[in-house]
Amino acid sequence: MSRCEITGKGPVVKNLVSHSNIKTKSTAQPNVQKKRIFSRSLNQMVRLQIAASAIRDMEHVGGFDNYILNSDDSKLSKRAMAVKMRIKKKISTKK
Repeated sequence: MSRCEITGKGPVVKNLVSHSNIKTKSTAQPNVQKKRIFSRSLNQMVRLQIAASAIRDMEHVGGFDNYILNSDDSKLSKRAMAVKMRIKKKISTKK
């Protein structure tokens, strides 16, 4: 069972409802991909498991660095938090 390291999206339980209103439990898996994403502030590639919806959101916001800096810490995995802290440290040393 995979989970997005940035958004925290995971599998959800849902009901399949037939025409006769019989409910059958099933699980829906998120579209999680193993991706290498370029961080402009770190100037290197970062490997994370990310949901496809998070990739679209990232492009809309303006890149990986903006997206991860504005994301909630409680949803991030340990690896994503480490990347976020590295980006914050790099940005603070530049200024």
